[in-house]
Amino acid sequence: TSGLLVIAKNNLAHSNLGNQFNKHTIERKYIMLIWGVIRPLEGKIITKISRSKKNRQLMEVNDLKGKKAITNYKTIKVFNIEDIPRISLIECTLETGRTHQIRAHFKYLGHPLFNDAEYGGDAILKGTTFSKYKQFVQNCFKICPRQALHAKSLEFEHPTSKKNVSFVSDLPDDMKNLVEKWRNYSKNQKL
Repeated sequence: TSGLLVIAKNNLAHSNLGNQFNKHTIERKYIMLIWGVIRPLEGKIITKISRSKKNRQLMEVNDLKGKKAITNYKTIKVFNIEDIPRISLIECTLETGRTHQIRAHFKYLGHPLFNDAEYGGDAILKGTTFSKYKQFVQNCFKICPRQALHAKSLEFEHPTSKKNVSFVSDLPDDMKNLVEKWRNYSKNQKL
């Protein structure tokens, strides 16, 4: 994942930031590309998330146990390509901050992040018979050889000055190039 992250420089700042994360007062926005078109185009995902039973390094949605996880999402753009899988540009705002929350939520909904091998975002090509399309997607994987997820903005109360601070990070070149490639490839750019 590219983009912003916050690091405490001392114990006091660490404690203060930790409290803000626990109280869910830190505002974080992410930009990502997912497979398919999520319906509705804007909404809220509320689940529990726990460690995967199959792979302890991954997280998964669990109906019975885990920590509450809330992700708000909004579709920015759908790249329509006739008769083959589509891709969507999504913005997310987190109300909670669970490990791999966005990745687990969108896998659960059947819309994994583009090129997210650990959460199924590279499996779209399995069984694909459109050789021209398959080559296009493989080229896109080379342009952005990671999950297409970017921490766009971060806002919180400064630990010592107590003033609200806000930071924004532009999309990195790999994701910009990926979005542009999909924009050029898609025939119909309307939602």
